[in-house]
Amino acid sequence: MIGGETMGYMHVQRIAKETIIYIKTVITPGMNLLDVRKICEEKMLELGVDSFCYWDIGAFIFAGDETAISVSGKKYITSDRIINNNDIVTIDLSPQNNNIWGDYARTIIIENGTVIENVNDINNQEWKNGLLMEEMLHEELKRYVTIATTFEQLYFHMNEFINNKSYINPDFMGNLGHTIVKNKNDRIYIEKGNTTKLSEVELFTFEPHISIEGSKFGYKKENIYYFFAEKLVKM
Repeated sequence: MIGGETMGYMHVQRIAKETIIYIKTVITPGMNLLDVRKICEEKMLELGVDSFCYWDIGAFIFAGDETAISVSGKKYITSDRIINNNDIVTIDLSPQNNNIWGDYARTIIIENGTVIENVNDINNQEWKNGLLMEEMLHEELKRYVTIATTFEQLYFHMNEFINNKSYINPDFMGNLGHTIVKNKNDRIYIEKGNTTKLSEVELFTFEPHISIEGSKFGYKKENIYYFFAEKLVKM
């Protein structure tokens, strides 16, 4: 599946990736989350998107003790929280161009006023472990999934994997991702009861939102995946 439309999705997804790279260079303690959202959305528009695919919100942003919160995009309101000198920020981007979606989320760690690029350099052990767990989940996705795997099987396997590692899935619907389509009402999810095979759809996201029971911090990492030559590939 490397056709013209796939290249279009790759282009929009690249805009999301470049926006995360950019925001890491400008985000600083004292900045308001409303300003961070505005900067992200303006950057995506500057790079070529024409709109935002999820409730017309380009950047879903949480910080600190808000990062473990899960809320529908329909009800999302960006808080006026100020970023601290030591803080954790999750950013979930939803760019769109000509009805082609991107979907990309990352967790940013700020320590002593500086964005920490390498997870191994993070001093806060809880934050470091959370980001390492996200990496582990995406590696497990690639290890586990075959062309025969269904959305439901992935749902059960990954939630069990999360729980076995002493984490929880705080997502308000309990799912772990969804298909990339042109109408949000056509999306199907990595959830119980969905017996569609992952290989039967063109593109899907894997976006585990994880936390530890009783913790006020949460972590996100989202990529788009698809099958090429019967092998799962990250966009």
